[in-house]
Amino acid sequence: MGAFSEKKLRVLLCGVQVPFVRGGAEILLESIEENLRRVGHLVEVVKIPFKWYPKSELFSHCLIWRLLDLTETMGEPIDLLIATKFPSYLVKHPCKVVWLIHQHREIYDRYGEKYSSFSNITPDNQVREKLIKMDTDALREAKRVFAISGNVKRRCRKFNGVDSQLLYPPLPHPERYHQQEYGDYILSVCRLEEDKRVDLLIKALSYGNKKVKAFIVGKGTQERELVQLARRLKLTDRVEFLGWVGQERLCQLYARCLGVFYSPLDEDFGLVTLEALQSRKPVITCQDSGGVLEFVFDGVSGFVTPPDPLQISERTDQLFSDRALCQRMGEEGHCRVKGITWNKTLSQLLEGIMS
Repeated sequence: MGAFSEKKLRVLLCGVQVPFVRGGAEILLESIEENLRRVGHLVEVVKIPFKWYPKSELFSHCLIWRLLDLTETMGEPIDLLIATKFPSYLVKHPCKVVWLIHQHREIYDRYGEKYSSFSNITPDNQVREKLIKMDTDALREAKRVFAISGNVKRRCRKFNGVDSQLLYPPLPHPERYHQQEYGDYILSVCRLEEDKRVDLLIKALSYGNKKVKAFIVGKGTQERELVQLARRLKLTDRVEFLGWVGQERLCQLYARCLGVFYSPLDEDFGLVTLEALQSRKPVITCQDSGGVLEFVFDGVSGFVTPPDPLQISERTDQLFSDRALCQRMGEEGHCRVKGITWNKTLSQLLEGIMS
């Protein structure tokens, strides 16, 4: 059954919400809701606040989702349940589809590393083993499992032995993104957290052409450290921290930037990548940035460098000195994302649901 079938579905969208935090997962959930409503389906969103610390909280949150009865409401059946990220997909439903944004990465690919609170010790190993088993069982219950990127798809296969279908999330409103001039600033858009590595851009500006500026959109726990870094490097006249901005302002920033710097560590997907390429702007990213590399190819739609400020600086200087190169890369990048639309995505997401 496609998205535009005469049969209108009663759909529940399930997600989690860290209070006062908004990112790509929240935007995606809102976009799914909006577009399912647009084609006539009845949609409600179920979100439960999420807290991952202390570690024992993880089991509590899993249990909350597992105990929910979302098969019907007021005597009317729920035709379809779409779950997204951990632990929402632990909910039970006879017609459950998982569009996997990501799992709890601290027990998966980041286990025992810098960005995880878990260490390779017996108590943590036991928690990890139980949580991965719960994840695996819940994913195998699903009628279909989609992954938002090849990166997420590979993790799901590696750790859970579950095959998934690649389904890239479209931008909420791609028509809002456009190209104007290629200005004198590199744009960064993301939460200001350590694994987003905005510090690489600030350090890069201390090398090379002194006319290149940086506009940084976002807030987070690393904001103070990044501001201090810019002061320490005497870059306060070239680095501007804008906080979070509205949609119209954000689209204007994309439209007039020289290029976009986006180099998170092993990102799941990265909506920023699509926003940049939809705006016909080249993206500078790093070799270990994960899902970003499914769209950004070195010398084609942007630059892919080691996570080294000096080499990043060389690429920002190259863009500054060659606007024709910016234009060529921007056009190539736009070609790579313009086919990712909500009409195609909904048809794929709902295909065969009622058969």
